[in-house]
Amino acid sequence: MKARILLLTAFLALTSCKREQKISSPEAVSISGLVQYREDRGTLHLKSGNFTYDITKNQVPFKKIILLNASMAGYIGELHAEDRIIGVSNPEYIYSEKIQSLVKQGKIQNVGSEQKYDIEKIISLKPDAIFTNHIASFDNTYQLLKNNGIQVIFLDEYLEQKPMEKTAYIKLFGKLLGKDREAENVYGNVEKNYAELKKLARTAKEKPVVLANEMYGDVWYLPGGRTSAAHFISDANAEYILKNNTDEKAVTMSFEEVFAKSGGVQYWINAGNHVSKKEMLGMNPFYGKLEVFSKGKIYVITGRENGQANDFFESGVVRSDLILKDYIKIFHPELLPGYQLTYMKALK
Repeated sequence: MKARILLLTAFLALTSCKREQKISSPEAVSISGLVQYREDRGTLHLKSGNFTYDITKNQVPFKKIILLNASMAGYIGELHAEDRIIGVSNPEYIYSEKIQSLVKQGKIQNVGSEQKYDIEKIISLKPDAIFTNHIASFDNTYQLLKNNGIQVIFLDEYLEQKPMEKTAYIKLFGKLLGKDREAENVYGNVEKNYAELKKLARTAKEKPVVLANEMYGDVWYLPGGRTSAAHFISDANAEYILKNNTDEKAVTMSFEEVFAKSGGVQYWINAGNHVSKKEMLGMNPFYGKLEVFSKGKIYVITGRENGQANDFFESGVVRSDLILKDYIKIFHPELLPGYQLTYMKALK
């Protein structure tokens, strides 16, 4: 009798355990501090910034999507899901040859621009979802789309300052497009490459000093010390002139302030989209006063451009490893002797 009671107790404990496992909420997947999602009882609960979404199982995977930002095309391209796109805004800013081909074939529609979206066309296309950065001044437009039963998902990946967190957005796109395995493979490969490249950079014998960005009018907008640019410079084992700054946004300085900090700078990166040092100097004669202009090396992010489209802002949002590889090649060319720059280009 005692044995039966013990057996019954053990059985009840086991079934209770199983029941608890079934009803317990699964852990959330954290993309970054801005974006997390979790699946619970057939619903995908997504938090992106200040916005939350409850996407039911019968709504996904999305088959028809519209992109209102060129950067998001990078994630779709890495998942080989261009055939899911039915509309884009400002197609002239999209670098992807496949998307451009689909636009020319009429399989992807031009739905306008940030100046004026073609709301009637968007509604007539009946997308499962629209992906866009949130712009407060467009809230009335977003509400009109929502009133017509269209899911508008705000993803502000441009705010992410840690390179691999920006890459991690591909996991969310994989979940929403039914391409989880493909997304995990892409992320895993980029993560592995990034870690190996970062380790390689640490073997360099020198740590060069770096200046970044350029002037607009009378103001130089430098990346803050905790921006993605600063992270890339640090991970490539170089020393950024604002390495001790703690801002996650641009820092404004006068030319005189930058000049005072630029002694010993060997590399100037992300220097706009200039075609030559001569053209650069013609636009701003002050640049000639910088030692790095005459004695150092200057790089721009125009290695993959096509008209107004720049792949640095497209596939580059996913391929953090390739961006890091470019910077390592620039700062420590001896570490990657056979590698040709992908997104960057040296100014002559």
